[in-house]
Amino acid sequence: MTASTEPIGALGSIEARIAGELGVKERQVKSAVELLDGGSTVPFIARYRKEATEMLDDAQLRSLEERLRYLRELEERRAAILESVRSQGKLDAALEAQIRGADSKARLEDIYLPFKPKRRTKAQIAREAGLEPLADGLLSDPSVEPAAAAAAFVDADKGVADPAAALEGARAILTERFGEDADLIGELRERMWSRGRVAAKVREGKEEAGAKFADYFDFAEPFTELPSHRVLAMFRGEKEEILDLNLEPEDPSAATEGPSSYEQSIAHRFGITDRGRPGDKWLQDTVRWAWRTRVQVHLGIDLRLRLRQAAEDEAVRVFASNLRDLLLAAPAGTRATMGLDPGFRTGVKVAVVDATGKVAATETIYPHVPQQKWDASLATLAKLAREHDVELIAIGNGTASRETDKLAADLIAAQPELKLTKVMVSEAGASVYSASAFASQELPELDVSLRGAVSIARRLQDPLAELVKIDPKSIGVGQYQHDLSEVKLSRSLDAVVEDCVNGVGVDVNTASAPLLSRVSGIGSGLAENIVTHRDNNGPFRSRKALKDVARLGPKAYEQCAGFLRIRGGDDPLDASSVHPEAYPVVRRMVKSADTAVGSLIGNTAVLRTLKAADFVDDSFGLPTVSDILQELEKPGRDPRPVFKTATFKEGVEKIGDLEPGMLLEGVVTNVAAFGAFVDVGVHQDGLVHVSAMSKTFVKDPRDVVKPGDIVRVKVLDVDIPRKRISLTLRLDDEHGKGASAGGGGGERRGGGERRGGNGGGAREGGRGGAPREGGRGGAPRQRQGGGGPRGGDRRGGRDAGPANDAMADALRRAGLLGKDRGGR
Repeated sequence: MTASTEPIGALGSIEARIAGELGVKERQVKSAVELLDGGSTVPFIARYRKEATEMLDDAQLRSLEERLRYLRELEERRAAILESVRSQGKLDAALEAQIRGADSKARLEDIYLPFKPKRRTKAQIAREAGLEPLADGLLSDPSVEPAAAAAAFVDADKGVADPAAALEGARAILTERFGEDADLIGELRERMWSRGRVAAKVREGKEEAGAKFADYFDFAEPFTELPSHRVLAMFRGEKEEILDLNLEPEDPSAATEGPSSYEQSIAHRFGITDRGRPGDKWLQDTVRWAWRTRVQVHLGIDLRLRLRQAAEDEAVRVFASNLRDLLLAAPAGTRATMGLDPGFRTGVKVAVVDATGKVAATETIYPHVPQQKWDASLATLAKLAREHDVELIAIGNGTASRETDKLAADLIAAQPELKLTKVMVSEAGASVYSASAFASQELPELDVSLRGAVSIARRLQDPLAELVKIDPKSIGVGQYQHDLSEVKLSRSLDAVVEDCVNGVGVDVNTASAPLLSRVSGIGSGLAENIVTHRDNNGPFRSRKALKDVARLGPKAYEQCAGFLRIRGGDDPLDASSVHPEAYPVVRRMVKSADTAVGSLIGNTAVLRTLKAADFVDDSFGLPTVSDILQELEKPGRDPRPVFKTATFKEGVEKIGDLEPGMLLEGVVTNVAAFGAFVDVGVHQDGLVHVSAMSKTFVKDPRDVVKPGDIVRVKVLDVDIPRKRISLTLRLDDEHGKGASAGGGGGERRGGGERRGGNGGGAREGGRGGAPREGGRGGAPRQRQGGGGPRGGDRRGGRDAGPANDAMADALRRAGLLGKDRGGR
């Protein structure tokens, strides 16, 4: 961002406007803008420049960054418009003031519309034929008979053959004038937004082909009440030529006889009234014509864009929030782990990784149909666990996951001395990683199918470190992601990944290049250079040694150093989040406490005797010094929650084992606008509708649960034929009430996702056996299993499609999308 922040007329400077919007001081915004323009990242500013911004947090800084981008784009467009109008010789003081006072892109374009170069219109042709005086005369003096006045403008040489043609040209001029009045259009746009609605109808003969959009076959809802998933569903239905959408200015049932309120506003704006004068009817007809053929069409286009943008913003917000929770899920830590990637015919892929994530062994076993080598598989797993001191078993949640979970349970029961713990792990995006160039580089000796088992094991050890290897869009925890703006979605998700990685910190001596590339100030090129330097020269002993990495200059070092950890290095401070620039402050603390650095770190008793104010100087203020003391007390603290696992109920392994009224423990797998999906261990996720989350009103399900949360739920209703499971978090709810159709009652309007699984057009066919694209090996395969919500990569397993019809039902409303979904 390098554009100017010059004052923008009556609106003041960009910084002043952002400050007003965020409710902060202008000087805070100016400082943040200077830092951003100087190449600082949001995580760096939020963590290490608190004095400069006076404690703006990362959320405020992200909002500031986004608004700064928008307002600078607005300023660039404003300058271009001023230059365009000036070059036409039409820029007077009043118009310039209007342009400079426009506070949004929409308002700016409204003002510019009459001056925007355009192809020759009917109005322009009419002006060239000399008909503007006729239009002006009829508008200013309706007492004149229109036909008589038009007779004087008949000129065959100018293409005006008769009075009717002259009046047609005059009408075209006035229609354009009415439609280009910025103040009028702005007023009507807001009125239509507050009063209008979207109406959807199924196209004739498309009922069967568009069954997944059935809830929109005869549908209407006000613009202001439409949630994002419905908007995106209807737009997709229209794109797939199933639905016809109509943006209605108001509910037809509220319409009255005579001119609409919109027509009345146009007439009032231009002083048109019906007093029985000869020209009144012609002018009223012109207003009606202008409204129906130009103004309403223009507003419809504007409001379509507004609806889409609002829906996209909300969908991106949901995706970003879910991604944040997934990335910040509790890590199991540095413990030897066995990854099991379940499958039937192709077998269960096994990979053992040591405490650092290095591959120690791989194997393929065939415990399930058709081979059914159960005992041999148990023996193989026991041998691997014993040889490599395995503590954890990570089981992918795809096809055959529950059967493989039973295998792991038998292993634990048969070998209690191994003290194994089994955990179900989301496979979302695993095949994207397995077939990626990075996986080929990282695990060149392994077959593509085995790389997935490695990834599953590592995800349990450290979800963040493993998931950053995958394009966040392929993780599939969003709504209708393929219908969203690629730029907007990528920018938001990249920001989430950046914030999460820097919030946790990165061990520079063990981190992969993809993880390092997400650290503040480090891109993919520098990340590769760091890994190369580490491979050639051994582990980094100090943060200072980073300066020896090729192309890692002073600015990059400033941005990244505080987020990189060096454990067991030459300086114990290098393992903390204290920035090297602040080491002198710590030295003064050490001197004050009369101890060594190593003795001070973690010494709560001594640290709490130190007063932050005593160490404030011209370079480091109270916020930074306070942060340093907190960090020294718990050096390198991980903000993620403590690792724990859910315990699935014994004997409950398939949907048929569920009964209404059962109390179960489960894991929240995804959260959407309408509720949350919970894995209770039956290979089909249940839906807790937002109405079944709390005794009080819940506006946002994420206020109650987040992906990865372990929860207690009650089964409300089970529909085995349609594979619907309705759950509630309100454990005293009576089962069997209000649960069947919508999964917890309520919200049944949504659309467009039922047969498409996680996002409609992303896959072909129905729930089972349908041809799938992709697969780990790249060849099309047949899907064997049920569905699940985890989206992005479901190689024919649970997550290839809806977990159950309760979820499918909800996906008709929300469209949780995924990308890579090859079958297994």
